[in-house]
This record gives sequence, C-alpha cells and structure tokens, in this order.
Amino acid sequence: MEITKTFVVKASPDATWAFLTDLRRVAQCMPGAAITGQTDDRTYTGTVTMKVGPVTAAFKGTLRFEKIDAQARTAEIVAAGQDTKGKGGADMRMTSRVVGKAAGETEVTIASDVKIIGTLAQFGRGIVQDVSDQVFDKFVGCARAQLEQPTGTAGTAAATAAPVAGAGVAVVPEQVPVSPVAAANQPSVPPGEGLPPIEVLSTASGVAGRAAGRALRNPIVWIGGGIVIVILYWVLR
Repeated sequence: MEITKTFVVKASPDATWAFLTDLRRVAQCMPGAAITGQTDDRTYTGTVTMKVGPVTAAFKGTLRFEKIDAQARTAEIVAAGQDTKGKGGADMRMTSRVVGKAAGETEVTIASDVKIIGTLAQFGRGIVQDVSDQVFDKFVGCARAQLEQPTGTAGTAAATAAPVAGAGVAVVPEQVPVSPVAAANQPSVPPGEGLPPIEVLSTASGVAGRAAGRALRNPIVWIGGGIVIVILYWVLR
C-alpha cells in the first residue's frame, strides 16, 4: 500500500532537514521503534514493535539512506525487517521532502510504499491504514515538540549540525534545546529508545468509526448502496 502524509512545522528548513536525516532522533519519535546499531554512514539496524488488538508483532531489520539530496532537501530510505517470531516481514521505501514556507514554517511531505506479509497483514488494509494514521500523528506531535522553538532558537539544529563524511546526512551532536512548553508536551523517552509500542484496536468503536468514515468517503460505497436499495424495492414490489 502507498501512504502519503504532509505536515507543517514552525521551524527552519535547515533544522527540519537535520532532524529528518538523523535516524536516531526520528526513531525517538516513532512508537515502538529503536535504533540498535550502525553499519556504515548510511545504514542502521533497528527494531519496531506494534500491538494490534491481542497481537504483538516485533520486527528486526535494517534502514538505509539510498538517496540524499541536501540541496533539494529530499531523501529516500529503504527499510526491510523480519518478524522476530518468523511469522512474516515488512519492506518499505520512503521518500521525504522538505520545503520552506513563509513566516518561518516548513512543509514536510512523506511518501511511503509499504509491503507487509504475515501477522499484521491478516488484519487487512483498513487496520493497517489505521495503524499508519496513529503512528504518524504521534510522530508529528513529537517532531513538533523537538523542532518548534522560541524565536531566535529555531535554527539551533542547523547551526550545530555537521555532515557525515560521504553521506551528506546532518548529525546533531546534542539534543536541540526545547522550550518549556514543548518540553512539557514531549514524551519521556529513555536514551536510544523510541516511544512505547502503539496499541491499535484498544477501543473497537474508535476503529470502527474511522473505518466507517473512510467507507462513506468512497463513491463506490454510495453507488453499491443505491443498487442494493433499488433491488430491494423491486423485490418488495
């Protein structure tokens, strides 16, 4: 399935780019994700844990920056992981693009092509989409908490970042200072670990509501419903 998301953050393009190309900082904002090692300048190893209803799936694999264009501020990441219980796997190709906007804002577009086999795939596209939406919302909230600084400090990340040799990836040696308001909203995360695994289907009604909303926005549902009504009317007559 292909997933495209866009969000706007009140930070400079340089600071936002530095954040998105530092996978350790990104992992800290991803529910259930953690970077466990680094193979070379562009390749990392890590884990991701998801809990969907009664099922918990843990993946272990690699992430690699396949393409990086610092001038255009676009990056392409390829990730592959296997279920630690041997019950499937997942592959992803993700392209991120950073575009500066007026008034000190930056727009981030993330397009992903995800393939899932095994435990999570059995829940179907609707639930996988629900997982994606919830993970993305939590990621954006955490990213904003790290990047949105008081006036005069939004560019701190860009000023302190240094490029990795041969990769063009910005690495921030220290955590960017966070404003008191942002810090209060930022989850407490142990060093080197991501957010706790996200629990989807914790409330069946919530998922059902979101699934119904997606269905009602689909024209095919309305057309199919109309046909069913006509048939029932004809039978009853």
